[in-house]
Amino acid sequence: MLSVGALRIGISLFVRKGGQSMWENGIFQNCIFLAMLLQKSPIVEDVVLVIGGGDAEEQEISDFLKDSPVPYIDMETAAAKLDVMIEMSAQLDQAWVVNFKAKGGKVVSMRVGNDYVIDIERMIFDKPAALLITNAPYDEIWTLPEYEKTCMPYYASAYRKPVRIMPHLWSPVILNNALTALEQGKVFGYQPGRARWRVGMFEPNVCMVKTSYIPLLISENTHRQNPNMLEHIYACNTYKLKDHQVFNDFANSLDIVRQGLTSFDGRYPIWQVLSLFCDVVISHQWENAQNYVYYEALYGGYPLIHNSHLLADCGYRYHDFDCEEGAEQLISAYQNHDANLAIYRQKARAFLATLDPQAENNIRCYTDALLNLYQP
Repeated sequence: MLSVGALRIGISLFVRKGGQSMWENGIFQNCIFLAMLLQKSPIVEDVVLVIGGGDAEEQEISDFLKDSPVPYIDMETAAAKLDVMIEMSAQLDQAWVVNFKAKGGKVVSMRVGNDYVIDIERMIFDKPAALLITNAPYDEIWTLPEYEKTCMPYYASAYRKPVRIMPHLWSPVILNNALTALEQGKVFGYQPGRARWRVGMFEPNVCMVKTSYIPLLISENTHRQNPNMLEHIYACNTYKLKDHQVFNDFANSLDIVRQGLTSFDGRYPIWQVLSLFCDVVISHQWENAQNYVYYEALYGGYPLIHNSHLLADCGYRYHDFDCEEGAEQLISAYQNHDANLAIYRQKARAFLATLDPQAENNIRCYTDALLNLYQP
């Protein structure tokens, strides 16, 4: 049995050259939230981030992690000092894993992306590899509830290791730190009373699990039913698609584009766009039902039009790919959100509290998983 405060744990983090942002990929925030949780586990002595791979200079790493709750070390130091390594943002070299385990270390691969879909796309379309299936001798694979259907059996078969479903974690601490940079007079949070709503959509459009196609069609169906309801649609993360012929043909078939209501924009932190330009968030996912964008929108009280089954009764849910039901939910939100705002925020707070890295249930779950690594 492990004693209290026994384990020294590292979480792998990839930092590239050129000014990496905490907002460009949810996995970076996930590393921070996991570190926050492990600091509270009674069997953990120390937690660090381990810089693995990447070509960032030391100053770039320091700047990127200036608000990290834990220090960072390199792979060589990690091999000498840690008891458990959690592979997360940076994939571990197979030889490193073998040597680390030979000295008694435990290694977990924490998978927080839809690797089944990502791997299939990269094989079929000849894209660069993401996290590869290797022969690294992991002790366990950890993943999230959103991937229980698609990825859990995939991991079990490909890695031939036990797969454990772990709680998704989120805290407003990173968002609140970012909001200190808002210019004076700008506010993050839904502001009631606007006659026409401005729509924001933030799907990355780099993989088919999260794209803007359904949100655009929801906006289109809404506009057809009520031409005076929407003031503007900001389709973020679509700028790179503007010159793609297929996307161009699709977009130009929509009234919201032909009538000049839609702009196709680059990638920005959601808090910047919501604080300046948006009243409602429309989202869509395919087997990717847990998303920090959802949590950030709910935290700000913004109406969230979504198709996730893992948000309890928060937001305005449509089902699967039903863009017509999505339009119905958007219209319902427009008609009722201001009147029900206090209840909406109360539900959101209660749900977000279940994701807190310092919530007792979450700490217990991760602590039990660590203990299980040391069972015969």
